Amino acid sequence: MSNGRKPLASYRRIVIKIGSALLVDRKSGLKQSWLDAMCADIAALKARGTDVLVVSSGAIALGRSVLNVPAGALKLEESQAAAAVGQIALARAWTQSLSRDAIIAGQILLTLGDTEERRRYLNAKATINQLLRLGAVPIINENDTVATSEIRYGDNDRLAARVATMTGADLLVLLSDIDGLYTAPPHLDPEARFLDTIEAITPDIEAMAGGAASELSRGGMRTKIDAGKIATGAGCAMIIASGKPDHPLQAIESGARSSWFAPSGTPVTARKTWIAGQLHPAGELHVDSGAENALQSGKSLLPAGVRTVVGQFERGDTIAVIGAEGREIARGLVSYDADEARQIAGRKSGEIEAILGYAGRAAMVHRDDLVMTVRATKERTKDAAHA
Repeated sequence: MSNGRKPLASYRRIVIKIGSALLVDRKSGLKQSWLDAMCADIAALKARGTDVLVVSSGAIALGRSVLNVPAGALKLEESQAAAAVGQIALARAWTQSLSRDAIIAGQILLTLGDTEERRRYLNAKATINQLLRLGAVPIINENDTVATSEIRYGDNDRLAARVATMTGADLLVLLSDIDGLYTAPPHLDPEARFLDTIEAITPDIEAMAGGAASELSRGGMRTKIDAGKIATGAGCAMIIASGKPDHPLQAIESGARSSWFAPSGTPVTARKTWIAGQLHPAGELHVDSGAENALQSGKSLLPAGVRTVVGQFERGDTIAVIGAEGREIARGLVSYDADEARQIAGRKSGEIEAILGYAGRAAMVHRDDLVMTVRATKERTKDAAHA
């Protein structure tokens, strides 16, 4: 395939995210024939030696269908009850469909804390990798029965990206009700142009993200672009494609329209991948242009370059670094509590001991604990209209 694309079977490990609207019909429930076709596609990939993981939405949608919960917004406890029923039904559906090709399914339910806290992250990673070694297909979802609005992903796009980086996947496929990235939401702008290949997720690309397109889908294009930043920064390619037709993976192989996001040529280390993928930084450090240039060249963030400290955080927490233009440029593990950071912001490292009363680290965020989250702007995006 052109533009750096490869056949799906040439990838070593693929994470496939499936949106609720693809799997569950609001009136009739589970779309069994679609699921069977999807599992046949998975079986074909596994037969050619590819590890496959599935991040499947649909537990709440399926649970409310089973429980005959009326249409409309759900209260938290109603969502959790629907998820409790739906998770069982969803796991059974995947197990039965995959068993047609003698494939074993394993259920993994994750919360935000399982991927944000380092020890739990490593434990989840080990469990998933063991399932893959045993030849099973992990079916992963957010644990909606216990997650609350304050401690949840809220969408499976970013969860899928975290799973992809966690397991060292080299391709993430986001299947939903839209066939890729457009310059504007196509249902709102008839002049919107389709983007076939995205070499880097720039601020311009982020600005193209629209809202959710379906009442069953909590994640819109915004979360897909967020997922792309997490995945591609770790060296994992990403595809956004429509999952509406039967055999959606086969359709991608046959040339169906989709958007391909190139992986970073210099992926960060596993530990920095975890830092970059943190969804909720504990605070922000706003820096001047000099500090921004220093970070871009691979240096640490010194107190002298910090102009403003936002939020309450503790030493070792993940913070976002905000550049001179007001957008995030990096994330890292901060060396000081928020109150201490405010005291030494804008001051020289040699003054730290006199200000705080002890000799702390010279860097506010050391380069070993920092990862850039914006790639160089010289990298271009290829528009399908001009390819």
